[in-house]
Amino acid sequence: MLKSKFANTLVKLLVKLFFLLGPFLLTAGLTIGIASEKWGIIPLSLLITGIVICGLWLILKLRETQWLEKRSTQSGTNAIIATLSVLAILAMINFLGIRYHLRLDLTDNQLFTLAPQSRELVTNLSQPVKLWLFTTQKNPQDQELLKNYTRESSNFQYEYVDPQLKPGLAKKFNVKQDGDVYLEVNNQQKLVQNINQNQPLSEVRITNTLQQITTSTNVKIYFLQGHGEIPISDTQEKIPEAIQALNERNFTTLPLNLTSQPQVPVDAAAVVVAGPQRGLLVGEVTALQDYLKRGGNLLLMLDPNKDSQLDPLLKDWGITLDQRLIIDNSGESLGLGPAAILVTEYGEHPITKDFGNGISVYPLSRPIVVTSVPNVESMTLLKTKPFPNSWAESDQNSEKLEFNEDKDLKGPLTLGVVLRKKLSAIPTVSPSSPISTPTVSPSSPISTPTVSPSSPISTPTVSPSSPISTPTNSPSSPISTPTNSPSSTSVIDTNKNTNTNTNTNTNTNNKESRLVVFGNSSFIGNGLFRQQLNADVFLNSVTWVSQQDQQTLSIRPKEQKNRRIIISTNEANILTIVAILVLPLLGLIVGVIIWWIRR
Repeated sequence: MLKSKFANTLVKLLVKLFFLLGPFLLTAGLTIGIASEKWGIIPLSLLITGIVICGLWLILKLRETQWLEKRSTQSGTNAIIATLSVLAILAMINFLGIRYHLRLDLTDNQLFTLAPQSRELVTNLSQPVKLWLFTTQKNPQDQELLKNYTRESSNFQYEYVDPQLKPGLAKKFNVKQDGDVYLEVNNQQKLVQNINQNQPLSEVRITNTLQQITTSTNVKIYFLQGHGEIPISDTQEKIPEAIQALNERNFTTLPLNLTSQPQVPVDAAAVVVAGPQRGLLVGEVTALQDYLKRGGNLLLMLDPNKDSQLDPLLKDWGITLDQRLIIDNSGESLGLGPAAILVTEYGEHPITKDFGNGISVYPLSRPIVVTSVPNVESMTLLKTKPFPNSWAESDQNSEKLEFNEDKDLKGPLTLGVVLRKKLSAIPTVSPSSPISTPTVSPSSPISTPTVSPSSPISTPTVSPSSPISTPTNSPSSPISTPTNSPSSTSVIDTNKNTNTNTNTNTNTNNKESRLVVFGNSSFIGNGLFRQQLNADVFLNSVTWVSQQDQQTLSIRPKEQKNRRIIISTNEANILTIVAILVLPLLGLIVGVIIWWIRR
């Protein structure tokens, strides 16, 4: 008797467990299919098995008399519905978690998030890119950085390689030491950096190298020389860090001496005039003006107390250089001197985008005055603090710098400005155009036609041996026909797109010239270039003024802020006494008072 009861109980338990498999298998099949988005053999088998078991259970229950009216049936149904609801919610959460990725970086300076410039570059990758790390040491911080790149685009991949186990691959990349990191695109490899315990992987280096290796353009930036400007050669002077940073961003930097060549080269994406100590010649200023008139771009960094003779050029753009010296009280309070300007206010411009309230430093600066000029759009880029924190001092030899209402200028003052001018289409000479040009005599060394000051293009006439030739017309011919030697280039074609520079401006109605002016040049010197946002201001200015808007602007390395509290021994003792004695005593006193009131 007992054995038969035990057997019946066991059978009922097994049947119940069997039927419970139905909802479980059904939910498991739905979860796997929805999460993987692939309805293969496994999820379909689970679904079919679960449906069959649930169907059998439902048929058996319906055969029982008054099964639906039983209290156990109702409670069991409620439990099943609740279980299925919970499982469905969990499945939906998993589905949304896989489909939509959401991460929150709550650090102050977004240490674990890619910079906007890096995200933009990686998101727009049109071809696969792979980062090879030839090291056996896998730094968790480096891996998190690389995962951020892969999250932005499936075209970015990375792989750790042991150079000892794969010597052939290491030889292909010319790996010289353990820790070398290479970026590869279309079988083209470029060294990013070397990582070790003291040198983690750098987002700045990865993004800059990625910009270089994925950009095929050759952007040439010319630095004017011959007037005491900051040199671009590798010397003990001020500029090498800035030049190196430009080269790392795929810019080609070249010197330009307008006394040895009459005009700015055709392939110049921009010309930089960095801190001239002596004035430019009239012909040099005219060459720069002509360059701007035909769609050129210019970056001027002009120090105080130096007359660069560029006033005629600046006047056309509504710019006036004030001769006074900017004074900043905040620079003196930080031990940098009253003439060191700390800028924290920036214009809403692509150059200063995402700067926020960051600091950039400009020692010995002059204010810039901007007036409205037709067809010229201007925007203040850098602005000093308002008065009385900053002003423009006229008496620079005074032992005590004080604001003089009659002579000095109140802040805020403009330290940097960006300007752009829309240009109409520049006409080119075709064989059928009835335009006559001067005739060059073979024996004449140099023939210079007369050009009106308002002419948008100057066309100098040179000897046949000159690299620049002009059309030669017969006196009886009413139509001019340009005649060029195979090695010469017509001045009329200076605005045409050539193969030497894919970024050369073309003759379109949307053509524009860009101008950036700073009242200081020393901020890009070796001692200040890597300080705060100085490098970003310069690199972004060169990128914008050269009209390379498709390039990623400069990004700053993210550093973890030191939030340690440094206190003296006495302060530490006071904190100890307060924590151990004062606070518990206050709690005890409050408790006694409450007890006394309620008593």
